Amino acid sequence: MGTDNPFSRIGFVGAGKVAQTLAEAFTQAGHPVVAVCSRSEANLAQFHGRCPDSRIVSSPQEVADQASIVFLTVPDDVIGKVCEEVSWRPGTAVVHCSGATEVSALSSAQELGASIGGFHPLQMFADPEVALSGLPGCTVGIEAEEALRRKLEALARSIGCVPMTLPAGIRPLYHASAYYVGPFLIALLKEGAKLWAHFGASERQAMDALMPLLRGTTAAVQHAGLANGMGGCVARGDRGTIQKHLASLDETDSAAADLYRQLALRNISLALERGTINALQGQQIEELLKRARNPVL
Repeated sequence: MGTDNPFSRIGFVGAGKVAQTLAEAFTQAGHPVVAVCSRSEANLAQFHGRCPDSRIVSSPQEVADQASIVFLTVPDDVIGKVCEEVSWRPGTAVVHCSGATEVSALSSAQELGASIGGFHPLQMFADPEVALSGLPGCTVGIEAEEALRRKLEALARSIGCVPMTLPAGIRPLYHASAYYVGPFLIALLKEGAKLWAHFGASERQAMDALMPLLRGTTAAVQHAGLANGMGGCVARGDRGTIQKHLASLDETDSAAADLYRQLALRNISLALERGTINALQGQQIEELLKRARNPVL
């Protein structure tokens, strides 16, 4: 690969799990990672284990001096500060991997003649090994001027990802949407496991039982769409089962019951869209869900 190719000299400022995953993916795709810096010795050791040909340097400036495209994989709150500390060369590409931070946080680099952009894989990075295996088919939200955008799209495709152009100004909304199927989904799984604990099951037992259901749910949605992929008592118009759920939850965990009500209310419009309940049934289910806990009869 020629030295004029921007992907022949990739650098990372920050060596955490996102950097570790992307660096290994880029290296496997034939894009050498030439330099990395981090304040964390532990992160640097893990990064070097995944990307042994990269050179560990002492500062962001050294990364910028050696690389033609630099990924700032540092905490969101310091992206702008780190960028401002570097004297960027004209023609260098400076890219952050934050979902919620606007690309304008890199404006100090742009003022010095660098190209700036955002490259955000829609992926959980708690474990680099798992994240790496999940990159094929993963969407990458990309925001940049056309020339850099095309290069970043090619880079995303080279590691098996699907590039998606993000318009300016929507990154916080885009990033918040991902939480519903990321961290918030994990919170819902935790809620399910807590209920299993009431009849003596461990969290591991709950997950072993519930994960196949989760996989079946996502497969149904992928095959048929959101509304047609949804089953359950709301979709069936089964008020009797909903009443049993609420009675049990109200007695066991009032907070879980409140969450159930909020989520079930959002199922109603999906059931109406699916056509398995009519408007009257939807109204009756809504009234049931909004009824006060343990009403006096």
